[in-house]
Amino acid sequence: MDGRFAVGVVPVSLSLDLKALAAAVGGKRARMADPDRAERVTGYVRGGISPLGQRKRLRTVVDASATQLPSVYVSAGRRGLQMELAPADLIRLTEAVTAPIGAP
Repeated sequence: MDGRFAVGVVPVSLSLDLKALAAAVGGKRARMADPDRAERVTGYVRGGISPLGQRKRLRTVVDASATQLPSVYVSAGRRGLQMELAPADLIRLTEAVTAPIGAP
């Protein structure tokens, strides 16, 4: 995102809208991070990058649709390991903002 890292959390049924993600954090454009660099920045292996417990807190945007759900699943830091939590807890723990960042 204009040279900064950010995390976008979207339902598995949607794709990440990079333009919407950039707008949600005050940027002009966004692109997916290089996988090796994402691993170094977050401290997690690709396929297991969690929005929680990263090396340093990254700006996080949770798709607004998550607030309508009783619970969500996110990566728990390893491939194949997920955790379930209330959307409000995910938003609070990551200090996320919510915005419509998912696209069909």
